[in-house]
Amino acid sequence: MSLRGGDPEEIGGYPLEERLGSGGMGTVFLARTSSGRPVAIKLIHQHFAGDDEFRIRFRQEVAAARRVSGAFTAAVVDAAPEADQPWMATTYIEGPTLAQRIGDRGPLDGAELRRLAIGLAEALRDIHRVGVVHRDLKPSNVVLSPEGPRVIDFGISRAADQETLTMTGRVIGTPPFMSPEQLRAPRGVGPRSDVFSLGTLLVYAATGSGPFDSDSPYMTAYQVVHEEPSLDAVPPALRAVVEPCLDKEPEGRPSADELLVLLRDLPADLGGPVPASGGPAAGRTRDMITQHHQATPSPAAPAVPETSPEPSEAAPAPDPAVAVPAVPATPAPSGTGSTPAPVGGRLRRRWRPVLAAAVAVTAIAGGVAALNVSGGGPDGGGDTAPTAPGGTLPSGFEPWRTTVLGGREDIPDELRCVTHDDDALFCGGGGVIATRLNAEDGSPVWTAKSPGVPAQGMHLVGATDDTVVGYRIADQDDPQGPPNEVVALDADSGKELWATPSGAQSTAVTGRTRDAVVAGSAVVTVDASNSRFEARDAHSGEVAWTAPFPDGTQCAPVPEGPRLLAMCATDAEVDDLGPGRSTLRTIALDSGEFGGAIGIEGPAEPVGEADGSLVLLSPHYEGTARVGYDRVVRVDPASGEVASSRFDKVYAGTPGMADGTLYVSGQTGLVTAFDPVSGRKKWVRQTGVEGASGPAAGEGAVYFSSATGRVAALSPADGTSLWATDPQADGLTGQEGASPRVVVAGRAVFVAAADNTLFAFDARNPPKSG
Repeated sequence: MSLRGGDPEEIGGYPLEERLGSGGMGTVFLARTSSGRPVAIKLIHQHFAGDDEFRIRFRQEVAAARRVSGAFTAAVVDAAPEADQPWMATTYIEGPTLAQRIGDRGPLDGAELRRLAIGLAEALRDIHRVGVVHRDLKPSNVVLSPEGPRVIDFGISRAADQETLTMTGRVIGTPPFMSPEQLRAPRGVGPRSDVFSLGTLLVYAATGSGPFDSDSPYMTAYQVVHEEPSLDAVPPALRAVVEPCLDKEPEGRPSADELLVLLRDLPADLGGPVPASGGPAAGRTRDMITQHHQATPSPAAPAVPETSPEPSEAAPAPDPAVAVPAVPATPAPSGTGSTPAPVGGRLRRRWRPVLAAAVAVTAIAGGVAALNVSGGGPDGGGDTAPTAPGGTLPSGFEPWRTTVLGGREDIPDELRCVTHDDDALFCGGGGVIATRLNAEDGSPVWTAKSPGVPAQGMHLVGATDDTVVGYRIADQDDPQGPPNEVVALDADSGKELWATPSGAQSTAVTGRTRDAVVAGSAVVTVDASNSRFEARDAHSGEVAWTAPFPDGTQCAPVPEGPRLLAMCATDAEVDDLGPGRSTLRTIALDSGEFGGAIGIEGPAEPVGEADGSLVLLSPHYEGTARVGYDRVVRVDPASGEVASSRFDKVYAGTPGMADGTLYVSGQTGLVTAFDPVSGRKKWVRQTGVEGASGPAAGEGAVYFSSATGRVAALSPADGTSLWATDPQADGLTGQEGASPRVVVAGRAVFVAAADNTLFAFDARNPPKSG
């Protein structure tokens, strides 16, 4: 990728040739020494230069990389951690990352798998012999060079005798490849933590999925700490070596030297993944919960630098065979254009504690250059889209960025937003019941804070012409009040109008956190005892009607076009946490009267509406683990007709609807579009947006975004990449189930990211990278 306006011509005396990629913390360039030797230079973004805590971490990275430079790791050529804008130069390695290799060609087997295992153990031995703990061993930090695997990126490593630097109270790492002690007590992490990570890495290399993969990064973290690994698909000879590496206690694992001896004794041909009985191979799909990219460099693409940017930076090259031309979609109207996607697994492990915001991904972790994936602008730059979106901008609009402070500034979260009358932006979630911003410049009008600890998936309920509705989570130090309340605020002043306690069973019934909805001028909630619906006038709070749930059931409200539906499951199904039969009923908005029950066999999660029918997806389980979706279900509430279509395979990721098309965005950035009637795949496109939520429809584009604030714009007709932005915040990549983070009003694109970050830009002029 060529240099861009604003890029330096040289760094530290090294002339720059091209930009390799950019992440939330820095940009990586290809440069040359005076003798012509290629080097990769990581230049830290200017706004981090004054952050003393960050400088300490960068100095540690440089020191660690210098200590371990050897045959299996990166060699530091030069560095200036004390410069006004810090930088580090390393040698430049030819070859794909392990993530790219598996994403393109599937799991390794035989002699190739054995060579990888031995090479990584040798690298780990060298790292540990100089007293360094890597702490972020994962597929995107392993480069498959012609000389063998190289371990790169020591951005969160430390000397074994040093205290851990804990950035702003967060545990830094990548959940599927972290050790239990990294999640429980990061200050106690030692060399055998890397051995655990190597064990997970070898399982991934052999099967295409990790031993603790789940539909949520938080559940993955829980399983790393508390559950046994899934090793059924690992070749038996390798499994015998990997299993002790995954012992929950460090002392139960071999050292790197001991592991190397075990691996050298393995047979030359390890075989491939062991198929699971009654289903696909345990590798499942390529869209597993791995917070890294899956890219393959083309002959014209740059090789992978040893110094690498943000983990969400790579945009994998697509398989040309997977793009299926589709009938051009009708341009979407202004507004959000989407229905919130499911959050969490239906009736699954609802009781398990979430490892709160402790699981965060370091923004200096490894990555590679973004590749041009689909004939549009480079996926990873801010190049002008080949087809400019239509619409107008709010009067006086200029690109902006802001952070909204909530009631718990020590535990920031994510917001979700809606627009109103093109000049107001209402957002809520985390420690914020709701806030109003001026759409043209992001300036605040008012903010109502929530005092409690943010709950995953609880965001803004919605807005009417004069009222904004959000959730208030109680302070844990105030046990007298209700834990959750639905709160209505005056849209102009932010004054609280009314509040009512809220139930908390919707996730168990529908697979998403949504116990209240705005329906016309009313707000429909579930009462605190989870026994009935209550409808109130949005502004006055006057109760219009109540509707008790059918006997023996738990219900959640589901909007469907102009109608409101109740989705219900029996008490036994909710208590047993198992998939079963759901029912749907219409609710009369004027009286709360229930219509007749419409039965749906098996688990199903509502995702949106198409042609007057509610669209649901059926989760697919392997044992007790939900691994994706295998069919689409359509329910016509007027006639009671139910129809379903099975997908050609199981698709993992975050589902959503936009402009009559069903999308599933995978954790590694793969977006698949479906016809919701036939279940037919329209097109598939690889993006560089890991853990993308979406879709959000604009005129001529459909948008996907991750917690890092990275946004990809695709053509709804065939998935052509129009443009993509760089990350804008430190966030957790690889998530599933998050509701859409993007709101579109004409050409204005509003994006919510981690740490209550909000930013906006013109869709015709998206942010430039760097």
